[in-house]
Amino acid sequence: MPETDGKVVVITGAGSGIGEATALLLAERGARLVLGARRSERLAELVARIEKAGGAAVQTRTDVTRRDDLHALVALARERFGRLDVLVSNAGAGTISPLDDLRVDEWDRMVDVNVKGVLHGIGAALPVFRAQGTGHFITIASTAAFRVVPAMAVYAGTKFAVRAICEGLRQEAGDSLRVTTVSPGAVATDFADASTNPEVRARIAEMRDRIAIPPEAIARAVAFAIEQPATVDVNEIVVRPTAQT
Repeated sequence: MPETDGKVVVITGAGSGIGEATALLLAERGARLVLGARRSERLAELVARIEKAGGAAVQTRTDVTRRDDLHALVALARERFGRLDVLVSNAGAGTISPLDDLRVDEWDRMVDVNVKGVLHGIGAALPVFRAQGTGHFITIASTAAFRVVPAMAVYAGTKFAVRAICEGLRQEAGDSLRVTTVSPGAVATDFADASTNPEVRARIAEMRDRIAIPPEAIARAVAFAIEQPATVDVNEIVVRPTAQT
């Protein structure tokens, strides 16, 4: 049986894209899922698909900018399944635009979702993991955490911050908690649609349509990290299209 079998996994941003693909793959491999996202109807549809295939999943509306929502998500895992084994912090915002656009509200949103959302997840799960003596943080970052390009200054800044936070968490985690950062390149999701700058949106969509890999590729990377023995901590995985420079 895979190491995922029976594990209780919380996933944020589970309503579509990478989060949805990860939920489906882990459910297929025997994990018990606790799914959070802002779109409750998408979550309900996903839970129904998992249950129809014989899997176990529950869901609750979750906005990662609200710390109480993350605590409620973790509490739901413990209430329904008795524990929490893995927190996959996948929710993200990518309203990409040049700094000259001065879309300050969008900058704030990216900081709130991408950085504070990860911190809220850590704040909710870390005490539970400490009490259990085991646990695994998996955070979805981006190749933008390694390379800054025009129009991605703020987005990349949030992802650089996520990598730094996760590395600090890894160093403080001790010998019983695992910490993994997965950094996708171009993935076939609706990421491009978030940009309110028409030129940037068109450019990202063109690259996506030309070279993007399916979200299932990132789901497999998440599963790989989870499935390692407890003494093996896979800290960073970068997954990009072969064609991406």
